[in-house]
Amino acid sequence: MAYPLTLGTIAFLLAVIWGRPLINLLRRNRIGKQIRIEGPSTHQVKTGTPTMGGLMILIPILIITIALNIGNLLGFNLIGRSILVPLGVLTMFGALGAVDDLRGVRRKPGQNNGQGLLARFKFAWQLLFSLATAVTLHFRLDLRSIALPGVQEKIEIGLWYIPIAALIIVWFSNAVNLADGLDALAGSMAALSFAAYGVIAFLQGQSWLVAFCFTIVGAILAFLWYNAHPAELFMGDTGALALGATMAVVALMTGQWLLLPVVSFMFVAEGLSVILQVAYFKISKGKRLFKMAPLHHHFELVGWSETQVQQRFWLVSVLTAMLGVALALI
Repeated sequence: MAYPLTLGTIAFLLAVIWGRPLINLLRRNRIGKQIRIEGPSTHQVKTGTPTMGGLMILIPILIITIALNIGNLLGFNLIGRSILVPLGVLTMFGALGAVDDLRGVRRKPGQNNGQGLLARFKFAWQLLFSLATAVTLHFRLDLRSIALPGVQEKIEIGLWYIPIAALIIVWFSNAVNLADGLDALAGSMAALSFAAYGVIAFLQGQSWLVAFCFTIVGAILAFLWYNAHPAELFMGDTGALALGATMAVVALMTGQWLLLPVVSFMFVAEGLSVILQVAYFKISKGKRLFKMAPLHHHFELVGWSETQVQQRFWLVSVLTAMLGVALALI
């Protein structure tokens, strides 16, 4: 574990040093968050806070991982080639998120400011990227099975792996994005999920995947340095879409993707709260199941402070991440 933990520390240092110039650059270019009017009124003070903070996470990860792969080409055994798959996913979804963030902050006459890309357009690209990734995992990395806790042998599912894997990637890409609504919420929970899967990969002997996971953890922790309440920088879709999709790919590469809803339980809860809210609203003809969705806004309106919501969601995430690792050991 010395190598992955060292990479995590290096990623933290690179990201935290890069963070302040990034914030200043975003402020100079007026790339600030537009807060939804229908959201909690207490969030209006955050309008204009620099977004696209995902760049602070993604760039150090790309620099470190690409440098290690160049080392491989020079004859050093630093990281596995298979890591290029999650790295590619991180890049593709990060680029899509960046376009969405930029569209959301650019003000043009006649456009609906602050809305970003159309949902169906963004979903189409997410689905395309996810299917391409699932096909690569299946045919190039020969992944086609599911691991069940307590069952020694993995269960082969054949070509069903492709649509299931694509669905998981799309789901978690959006789930992390939905959770990115409070200071330090999505980042703190994502760091736990990657750390948990880093431990699972370590138990499997996938040293290159362990290194990648803890490189991400280090970069996220640096982002949290600036994202702690009151946040100086927001993750934006640039980070949320990328981290969610990459989290799913890491889980798929360990074979323990059935445990992802356990390890990342609060992300699943955030996504389900939106689905249930919309479904109940339509079925009941206007009634709401939650005071507001995603789930973190419901608890804000119940009376929890922003810090209480973040800390309590994080505490639950610590427990579920521990449980997920425990189940992987059975």
